[in-house]
Amino acid sequence: MAGGGAAPAGVASRSDQYHGTFTWRVVIAAFVAACGGMIFGWDIGVTGGVETFDSWKLRFFPHLLDISPETSIYCKYNDALLQLFTSSLFLAGAFSALVGGWSTKKYGRRFTIVVGGIFFLIGTILQSTSYALAQLIIGRVVLGVGVGLVNQAVPMYLSEMAPFQYRGALNVMFQLMTTIGIFVAQLVNYKMTTVAGDWNWRISVGVVGAPALVMTIGTWLLNDSPSGMVERGLFAEAKAELSKIRGCEDVEAEYQDMVDSAMATGAVKNPWKSIAKRRYLPQLVIAVCMPAFQQLSGINSIMFYAPQIFETLGHGNESALLNTVIMGAVNVGSTFVAIAFVDYFGRKALLLEGGGQMIIALFSTGAVLGAGFNKYGAALPDSWAAAVLFLICLFVSAFAWSWGPLAWLVPTEIQPLETRSAGMAITTSINFLFTFFIGQAFQSMLCGMEFGVFMFFGGWVIIMTIFVATLLPETKRVPLEEVEGLFRRHFIWGKLLDCAEVNAEYAAGHKMIMEDGALAPRPIAN
Repeated sequence: MAGGGAAPAGVASRSDQYHGTFTWRVVIAAFVAACGGMIFGWDIGVTGGVETFDSWKLRFFPHLLDISPETSIYCKYNDALLQLFTSSLFLAGAFSALVGGWSTKKYGRRFTIVVGGIFFLIGTILQSTSYALAQLIIGRVVLGVGVGLVNQAVPMYLSEMAPFQYRGALNVMFQLMTTIGIFVAQLVNYKMTTVAGDWNWRISVGVVGAPALVMTIGTWLLNDSPSGMVERGLFAEAKAELSKIRGCEDVEAEYQDMVDSAMATGAVKNPWKSIAKRRYLPQLVIAVCMPAFQQLSGINSIMFYAPQIFETLGHGNESALLNTVIMGAVNVGSTFVAIAFVDYFGRKALLLEGGGQMIIALFSTGAVLGAGFNKYGAALPDSWAAAVLFLICLFVSAFAWSWGPLAWLVPTEIQPLETRSAGMAITTSINFLFTFFIGQAFQSMLCGMEFGVFMFFGGWVIIMTIFVATLLPETKRVPLEEVEGLFRRHFIWGKLLDCAEVNAEYAAGHKMIMEDGALAPRPIAN
């Protein structure tokens, strides 16, 4: 599909004139920025493990060490304040992501990532030095502000830096670093079981400052993306940076497409109001549904509380953490499948296959847990516990090569430049809000629904798989400036967009002229 598709209003299709190659400059920029994924993953992976440390519970939640033997195996960690600690990061991130939508447009992607990194470092210091629950939660909230800013800006930055034919694989680096962060955090948690006193959880929480520091300093030393520069009127700097990251001088066609989109952006005074227009309704629906569905799959609930889930099966703390490390290794390995095939098979194929596999795994997990606890009581035999571990790994692997990376990639691809910052802010905010709600409710759901909670998530995966099959266009190898045309040709969205209101907006597009080396918009004559 490379080169196909209509461009946005006033932009001619010229992706076949794009030149350049995959340069080391892009690789370095992508790696540094993708460290934002690692710190996000670390927070997901470290939380559940730390909550199983007796020293941590003794300091902040001592009542969890004195649970009645009559308490249901599904309700051992059903504590509202504990769930608030886990989920408070994402409530803060949901609001800071909206701020990130403004700052990426006003000050650029690089600036937003750096500020997010500073917040993250402050939050890490607060958490790792906590002696009171209030400081612990404040540190968690500050971390959330940083994560929200970083997660809003990094996927956008990666998509804009990448050559369009490699955009999928490069953007998946964000999810790869997220899975690596989860895995390393789980591994550190497992190793910390041999460390006495408060040092075990303080080290687990504090080590993440290292990749955060790399991301913050490294991003400060890099330049912003060319699209971000053009959006802020830095035309000469953008063209020079584009030439560097593509490794050639002939970047006129790609540069001009960026400028044309930026001129359309300049005509949009309020991108938040614009994204609600009928013309951008498909992008708005996808920007909301993709992150919501990602969390309704139940993935972060399993990632947050995997140690507690395995401990519930009758395993000790160390064994539960080891099972979590195995799950994390599967998560990392499976993400490489997405990197290898996202630009070959496309986004929809991976999402559909992953959805089917997740449905099987979730319903099977619920069935095995229900039958096992009904037959054996509070502790499952090793063979049954191994079956549960296998099924959870089957679910995690499918997520890692489908909804994990693609729920971040697709929203960055389908937004035109005039709504991109607002669209990604909505995507990140919705992702974090749903992570907060599900993280806050999961232990209560597990206590109330028992094994049925996995079937609840399986039902949502059925719905989201139908959504992909019917409403998501394939964006494989389509330049960002040409994606909007996919919706006008889509068998459902095309009917919605074929109306006088939308056609008039397309007809009123702008074309660019060069005057004394400066760019100025000129309306197309009616």
